[in-house]
Amino acid sequence: MTIFYVILFVLIETALLVLTLKKQREKAMWLRNRAFARAIEFVLLLGVVLLPFTYLKWRFTGTLILLGVLLLIAGLAWLIKRKKATGDVKKGKVIASAILSVLLVLPALMPAFLFANYNGLNTTGAYGIKEASAILADESRVDAFETDGSDREVPVHFYYPDADGSFPLIVFSHGAFGYYQSNYSTYAELASNGYVVAALDHPHHAFFSKDTNGSLVLVDGEFLNTAVDVQNGVRSAEDVFAITRDWMQLRTDDMNFVLDTIEAAKADNALNGAWHTEQSAEILSVLEKTDTARIGLIGHSMGGATAEIIGRTRSDVGAVIVLDGTMLGEFTGVENDQFLCTEEPYPVPVLDLRGYPDYSREEPVNDCIIDHAVEGKKLEFFGVGHMDFTDLPLFSPFLSSMLGSANIDHKAFMTHVNGLVLNWFDYYLKGTGALDLRTDY
Repeated sequence: MTIFYVILFVLIETALLVLTLKKQREKAMWLRNRAFARAIEFVLLLGVVLLPFTYLKWRFTGTLILLGVLLLIAGLAWLIKRKKATGDVKKGKVIASAILSVLLVLPALMPAFLFANYNGLNTTGAYGIKEASAILADESRVDAFETDGSDREVPVHFYYPDADGSFPLIVFSHGAFGYYQSNYSTYAELASNGYVVAALDHPHHAFFSKDTNGSLVLVDGEFLNTAVDVQNGVRSAEDVFAITRDWMQLRTDDMNFVLDTIEAAKADNALNGAWHTEQSAEILSVLEKTDTARIGLIGHSMGGATAEIIGRTRSDVGAVIVLDGTMLGEFTGVENDQFLCTEEPYPVPVLDLRGYPDYSREEPVNDCIIDHAVEGKKLEFFGVGHMDFTDLPLFSPFLSSMLGSANIDHKAFMTHVNGLVLNWFDYYLKGTGALDLRTDY
């Protein structure tokens, strides 16, 4: 619908431009037509705001209001100027006015083009959902992406049941240049069914995050370019092995730090100096509900690889889920341009969900780990893209199509994925239900 409005705006400006240059060059007439065009554009903009399916949270409401005010002021100003206008308007001024008008409108409407009306999916659990957030500062690590020697900071966002009780802890890690809300529907489904979910940001790997000063931290450009090279097969196997080891070290250090800090705060019933939050009471309430004896890990893409390797190295993890991620941490070396992986038994139940958009994808390292897991299950989804295991296709169909999304019913698919995630964690962390998993879909 947004593109329809954009086209109308452009057509109005083009029509006014042609009319002025071909027939009505008088300055007074042009100013009158200019004011009339602004009135039409204002009405169209009002339509964008008032239509019931317009989700204003992601339409930058303030920008739209400002644009509407500017359109009205400009229209009134041109009507006033018209009374004193004489002669013909200059061709360059007419063209410049049309271009500037389009440039004024497009930025305000762009969010409506990029983002969809998404409020999450329906949940199946009995609990309401609450949220709280904090940033954890690791004094034992310097952030290598920063130049001032500052500590590594890891934002943590909690989603938890609005109820008393003791609930298992699920920790989520996003993919390369993802962000903490990439799987909001998954967190909500888990929280509504009695889980405390901690979704991490990995600063500089995340598309954006915030630090303890409130500053915006964007994805590191070098990391972004390297990740694209690796994805496109530009780098040699030896380079990929070295690069991914560094990536996994950073991310596993982040997740281990978060787990250790949560467990220490739970044990002490207090937040130490690592915690930076304006919601201390809420965080302590979350920790009171959190059962750190029952921990599950999950992640998408590189975040899935992070969850998987932590599951191997920690004794307090009870179950792991990998959402369409190559298990990078299991590479042990390279031989004849092929990756080698460990055959050491994987100690905890691990569920591997994979998408096959072109029916030809292979993941030898994942197969190796699943085959050697104490409890391993591989589920294959044919005709499904990489980003379809996140909420991005629901939140921004345009962006997800550029990053790897198939033409499927995204709402139904994520509802299915979230059901599988809940089934796995219920079975292994709560000891309830029975596994109902096919090998392919």
